[in-house]
Amino acid sequence: MILAPLALAAAAAAPGAYLGELRWPEAEARLKQAPLVVLPFGPEAKEHGPHLPLNADAKVAEYLCARAVESLPVVVAPSIHHGWLPAFRGFPGTEVADPTIFIKYVDAVARSLIRWGARRIVFLNTSISKAGGLPLSIVARDLRADEGVPTLVVSWDDLESAAYRALETQERGGHADEIETSIHLFLQPGLVQMDKAVTDYGRQPAKDYPGYEPGLYSRDPKDPAYSESGLTGDPKRASAEKGRRALELLTEQWLKALRGFSEAPLPTP
Repeated sequence: MILAPLALAAAAAAPGAYLGELRWPEAEARLKQAPLVVLPFGPEAKEHGPHLPLNADAKVAEYLCARAVESLPVVVAPSIHHGWLPAFRGFPGTEVADPTIFIKYVDAVARSLIRWGARRIVFLNTSISKAGGLPLSIVARDLRADEGVPTLVVSWDDLESAAYRALETQERGGHADEIETSIHLFLQPGLVQMDKAVTDYGRQPAKDYPGYEPGLYSRDPKDPAYSESGLTGDPKRASAEKGRRALELLTEQWLKALRGFSEAPLPTP
C-alpha cells in the first residue's frame, strides 16, 4: 500500500512505533527506551457467528495498537494470531490446541523482547480474560517472577466501562453480539453480512451463581451448550455509529491502562 505524503508525515510524527517497521539499530534503541512494549494477541481465524468474518478479534487488536502508537511512546511487537481457543473448537478456524505449547510460544516471544531491553510488557488480549487471557496470565506471572520485569494483561472485558455496557439494548450478549457486530460494521463493513445475522441467546439460562464455569459453543445438539449459530446476543440491533462509540470507549480504557502501567515501578538495577 502506498501512503500519501500527509499520511507518511503523520506516521513519522507518531510517538510510538511498530517493531516490524524499524531497522535493527532503531529497534535496539527503541526497545530499551520505550516505557513499555505491547505484545498483542488477536486470533486471526476464530468463528464469530454466521455474519462476521473470522478475523474479528485481530482487527480490534490492530485498531487498539494503532491508537497506542499514535498516542504514546510505546513499541508494538508483531501480533500473535493463533491461540488456545477451546470454546470455539467445534467451528472452523486455527488454534494451538495444546495450552502448554501456546504458553511456551508466547513466553519465548516475550522473553526475546526482554532480552533486547523491554522494561515492561503489556499483553493485549482481544479475547476475554477467562478464555484467551488465561494462558497469557500464566506467562505474565512467570515473567514477573523469573525476569523481574513488570507485566500487564489487558483483556477485552477489562476495557468494558459502564458507558460501554450502556450501549447495549439486547437482552444479553457475549459473542458476535450487538456491540461486537456494531464494531465491525464500523471497522470492516464490507465483510459483515447482516442478512445472515440471527438472534441467539442460547439454551442455557444466564448464570446467577458464583464460580468459574467455562463456556462452550458446542455443535452437539444433545449438549446444553449447543449453538447452531456460534454467537450469543442479538447482532440485528447493531449499527456502525454504535460501533464507532464502542471503539472510542474501549480506546479510552486501553490508553488509561497503558499510561498507568508505564509508571509502574521498575526493579532497582
